[in-house]
Amino acid sequence: MLLGRILEEALARVVAPSRCAACDSDVPHGTAFCRACASTLTRPQERDANHVAAFVYGGAIAQAIVRMKYEGRSDLARPLAAALQRAGRVLLGDAPEVVVPVPQHPRRLIERGFNPAALLARPVAKDLCATFSPEGLSRAADRQPQATLDRSTRLTNVEGAFEVCRPHFIRRRRLLVVDDVRTTGATLSACAKVLLEAGAHDVRTLVLAQAARAQT
Repeated sequence: MLLGRILEEALARVVAPSRCAACDSDVPHGTAFCRACASTLTRPQERDANHVAAFVYGGAIAQAIVRMKYEGRSDLARPLAAALQRAGRVLLGDAPEVVVPVPQHPRRLIERGFNPAALLARPVAKDLCATFSPEGLSRAADRQPQATLDRSTRLTNVEGAFEVCRPHFIRRRRLLVVDDVRTTGATLSACAKVLLEAGAHDVRTLVLAQAARAQT
């Protein structure tokens, strides 16, 4: 098993040499950012064990997320997910049983070709030994993208936007909802609300980056 993993990593270095997720500079294998870009990363000062963020949105992490989401760079999900996995290990004390990514509307999923939250959530679920449920939630309505709205409009834009697909599967279980960015927290709160109403035991959240004054 160990030999197989070593060979797999060696092949990955040949087929897909490691590049900085923000600027494409060469970096050591398994490293998401070059030294210059890494110097721009900021960890959240206030920690909430129920609502975890790997970084504060800005600098290299913001560049990497924009490239992944809006420039079709699904390959960046792998190094970014590794950073998210490290942040998510604070949840191991009372580990979630099911990991659910924030869903996209089918039309947007077709346009983009992938769901960034799902790509980030899968390795997190594996790391936490939890069940990955990419279809645990669905978007009941196609609303305006949250990134285009102000704070007050964001809060109302996601009301009634999500539905639980398999209530029997999440009932009485500990859930973790994963997304790339938390700005006002409206999207994650809306997801948590419908999951709790469907019978989830508790719902926590994990994001790659949060706005400096993000609220859950």
